[in-house]
Amino acid sequence: MNILVLNGSPKGPNSITLQSMKYLEKIKKDWNFSYFHIAQKLRKLEEDPEEAAKAMENADMLLFSYPVYTFLAPYQMHRFIEIIKDAGVDISGKWGTQFSTSKHFYDVTAHEFMKENMLDMGLKVLPGLSADMEDLLTEKGRKALLSWASITEMRIHSDIYEGGAKRNNTSITRSYERTLREVEKTGKGKVSIVTNAESDDKPLLNMIEDFRSSLEYESVVYNIREFPFSGGCISCFSCAKTGKCIHKDGFDSFLRDEIQNAVSIVYAYRVKNHFTSSAMKCYDDRQFCNGHRAVTAGTPTAYIIAGDLSEEENLRTLIKARASVGGNYLAAVATDEGKTAENIEKAAKALSFAISNKITEPRNFYGVGGNKIFRDLIYEMRGLMKADHAFYKKNGYYGDLPQRHKGKILMMELVGALMSLPGADKKKGMMAKGMLMPYQKVLDSAMISEEDNL
Repeated sequence: MNILVLNGSPKGPNSITLQSMKYLEKIKKDWNFSYFHIAQKLRKLEEDPEEAAKAMENADMLLFSYPVYTFLAPYQMHRFIEIIKDAGVDISGKWGTQFSTSKHFYDVTAHEFMKENMLDMGLKVLPGLSADMEDLLTEKGRKALLSWASITEMRIHSDIYEGGAKRNNTSITRSYERTLREVEKTGKGKVSIVTNAESDDKPLLNMIEDFRSSLEYESVVYNIREFPFSGGCISCFSCAKTGKCIHKDGFDSFLRDEIQNAVSIVYAYRVKNHFTSSAMKCYDDRQFCNGHRAVTAGTPTAYIIAGDLSEEENLRTLIKARASVGGNYLAAVATDEGKTAENIEKAAKALSFAISNKITEPRNFYGVGGNKIFRDLIYEMRGLMKADHAFYKKNGYYGDLPQRHKGKILMMELVGALMSLPGADKKKGMMAKGMLMPYQKVLDSAMISEEDNL
């Protein structure tokens, strides 16, 4: 079987992810491997995708290999998919699968994104494998890799797959004209609106302008298509110590001094390829100059989205997860799938209220789980990620490490011992009342506060 490994890592042949494919090549003698390093050929492919098209046409199976970056695949892989789809390269009917490495921070959304795009291109999609960055160094990890290869072979021989025919994933472009009146700008501070709208996308541009009109705050639109990016994130970790990006295009200063210097950040884009155009992914990845630091925590956010968001479950999950991980209250998501003007006006009011009243909410599973992964990662790698470590230490991120809650652990040991005593079952009611005592104090203090207000 001829397997083409489409390497989406910006590090090219030096990719950690790619080493697992090299290992498989040594073990699976009946698999004929070839490699296509996307990042190193990206600019050439933008001019002419013929080299990639020929390489894919000569393969029996396409294996998308990549590290997970900011919830999804790296910008370079996004751009590659965009190029192949826009060029109409026909790879339908071929086998397709994926392999990623990460610390399992939203590898699920990355894999779903890749799967949906493989299905669009008509590949016969097989389940991928999401590995830890260090799995190849362990016997358990190598065994899992070989098991996955065996499952892949079994599915091919048994003809078990998803897809196999091209899907029409062209989102409907709905017309929209400006209709909302300008409201008085009574709020203090600016709202940053980040978009990748194309100059001829009048419906989306009109949605943005109506949102600005309805907002009670002044706003500035930053179209990232106009920023002179010198490239995507290359995961060099040069920013880990200083926070400065190795690229000399000034994006890190632009991000902090312009976009993030706001009372809210709003994202406006059109759905494309199960996310949006790759320009937004380049912007997302380059924010790694902030490392794993939630520097905008407490800042409300909102989205203005053109296209069929209701058809994109993974994208909706991503929007909610990003807000919770970042500690940003998601005030609203306005779409053009219905009463567009009404959706926009309500979103502007909801965001204005959230900013004015400093609305926050507890992180849910998306945020708590994601932040615990980052917390453990930074604590373990604090010698390298010095800027992240300093931020986490200053903001109390390590305070929820379970081994530090010695008092609570001791108390639970005591409760467990008491519950093991003879006759403990008869005293469960007393124990329940005891557990409610701290909450009763809070309720009592609330009553006192209410009396003071009266």
